[in-house]
Amino acid sequence: VWQPRFMEHTIRDEADLHAHADYIHYNPVKHGLVASPKDWPWSSFHRLVASGDYPLDWGRCEVPSFDGVDESLIE
Repeated sequence: VWQPRFMEHTIRDEADLHAHADYIHYNPVKHGLVASPKDWPWSSFHRLVASGDYPLDWGRCEVPSFDGVDESLIE
């Protein structure tokens, strides 16, 4: 109840940026809101698929690794 609403995190490098983007895109799946990141309409995931940064089926078959993401940010 007393946890701050927003956590601050400085992105350290390119790998850290990708780890956090993966975490954000997978979050609706993790919480059971959709079966795949592509099913969540309010996401930049669709734009990143169109640009070739993610395959369309990313996050559907296996849980992605969140190595490098601060564990305290993951519920």
